[in-house]
Amino acid sequence: MKNQHLETICVQGGYTPKNGEPRQIPIIQSTTFKYSTSEDMGKLFDLEESGYFYSRLQNPTCDAVAEKICALEGGSAATLTSSGQAANFFALFNICSNGDHIVASSSIYGGTFNLISVTMAKMGVSVSFVSPNCSDEELENAFQSNTKAVFGETIANPALTVFDIERFANAAHKHGVPLIVDNTFATPINCRPFEWGADIVTHSTTKYMDGHGTTVGGAIIDGGKFDWLAHAEKFPGLCTPDDSYHGITYAEKFGKEGAFITKCTAQLMRDFGSTQSPQNAFYLNLGLESLHVRMQRHCENGQAVAEFLESHPKITKVNYCGLSSDPYHSLAEKYLPNGSCGVVSFELKGGRKSAEIFMKHLKLAAIETHVADARTCCLNPASSTHRQMTDEQLEQAGIPAGLIRMSCGLENKDDLIADISQALDQVIENAN
Repeated sequence: MKNQHLETICVQGGYTPKNGEPRQIPIIQSTTFKYSTSEDMGKLFDLEESGYFYSRLQNPTCDAVAEKICALEGGSAATLTSSGQAANFFALFNICSNGDHIVASSSIYGGTFNLISVTMAKMGVSVSFVSPNCSDEELENAFQSNTKAVFGETIANPALTVFDIERFANAAHKHGVPLIVDNTFATPINCRPFEWGADIVTHSTTKYMDGHGTTVGGAIIDGGKFDWLAHAEKFPGLCTPDDSYHGITYAEKFGKEGAFITKCTAQLMRDFGSTQSPQNAFYLNLGLESLHVRMQRHCENGQAVAEFLESHPKITKVNYCGLSSDPYHSLAEKYLPNGSCGVVSFELKGGRKSAEIFMKHLKLAAIETHVADARTCCLNPASSTHRQMTDEQLEQAGIPAGLIRMSCGLENKDDLIADISQALDQVIENAN
């Protein structure tokens, strides 16, 4: 069946057993694969035929799960990685090298911000960060002659800003470069960036796709529409012969639909080895089978909690694009009409002290660095991940001392609100 609905792809995509074969995706727990002749294996090393020879590059279990995610996003090819950070690094480094430049939204996950601004800078790749709300002139001025990609997050972690995918895609394409979008928080259930002009999509599958806090992983999906050869001078890695693979030119041999992922797998995965294990891919697939059901509940709970918090006298601000008062609500109606995610951030009156009291008295919500789990979890950056910063420094960084990030799980929304309410009752207004 073609053109299946997302719900069906979640459950049955990626793997179709033949007569007498296992109903569940088999775990191919093997590092190597046997061949009858050296010539047979040689064709794989020359990329003349598809197949498996070493699980650092590809594995049947991982490929089946990657195929499901690819179908969910509506892409042409995909690969799994060991983490979301590895996915973002591979997606960028696949087309960027020493002397190149990236344009990126400033409202992205802190780990990705550091990856681009610190680690990739050591590799000679520079970056211009722009606000997701930047003017057209500011966006245009961010591009340089050596710009090779634009990067943003559909829903930023933890800022919860909504990325104007179509606008940034148009700007990227005007300059002959692809738009890469991290779609972790929205998932393809709530947003499919390819439909709005994105060219490459990444995921931290550790979050909603797994959904149960069991498996770290990532994914890269190619939309298969960016014409690398039309901008060959910008992308020599894809459009000139690769001497490490006997002179293969990826864009010529594998076309728009397969060049990016083939190079990413055959070259970067070969050299960096950030592969996902078959066992983890199996766990990830179990999460994917219920993704469409879980996202509805996450969004329902997130919306209910956000509405409750917005009307509470001890809360000064709530960030959630499902609220009509949120500055990103209009973008959410465009890109996320069926809901965004279950993550809500809010600021308590009384700053750091109030946040600590609130967190201490929660019963259901666990204090964790994790998000997008079946169980509700929360974090106060000022007392944990950003503990070394003063209140003034936190304000400058856009992370007020009283800010709480709460990831609403799958519990009953009334129970979550009751838990939040009783914890807020313990907070003394204007505590310092």
